[in-house]
Amino acid sequence: MPPAASTFPLEGGCDCRYLRYRMETAPLFVHCCHCHWCQRESGASFALNAMIEADRVTLLSGTPDLVDTPSESGLGQQIARCPKCRIAVWSTYAGSGPIVRFVRVGTLDEPELLPPDIHIFTASKQSWVIIPATIPSVPEYYHCESHWPEESLTRRQVILPLIAAYRASLLDRRK
Repeated sequence: MPPAASTFPLEGGCDCRYLRYRMETAPLFVHCCHCHWCQRESGASFALNAMIEADRVTLLSGTPDLVDTPSESGLGQQIARCPKCRIAVWSTYAGSGPIVRFVRVGTLDEPELLPPDIHIFTASKQSWVIIPATIPSVPEYYHCESHWPEESLTRRQVILPLIAAYRASLLDRRK
């Protein structure tokens, strides 16, 4: 069950508190990703990311370092890290660029308010990780239309043209 709208905004940041941010609204969806890339990058058995429009995340203090990092897609991602304590607070992926952020739920002051909406890439999850039967899980990725709530699908329609424009700008730069 998604958190109530009254739960937001939520604040978070890095360990040393140099970077602080605020999620102004509920995320589009929360992924618990079990792919080997997320396991390696997080140093844990999975990564828990709240997918949200970048303009709904307000940077309250500090300036993150954007670190180009490889991804399984081959297109890479940028991880926003604190330049002091090096904690990752969010990522952006090549597919949606700077339009969508994948906020690390563990960096929220109250991470328990954003449990996963879905477990993805469970084909590569650690065998000892037990996924509750009440939470959807898929062996790889999924179609948004099959799992996202109506409000998130409506918000997605607003950002799709922005993502398309971003992708077109990448193609223009390559010419």
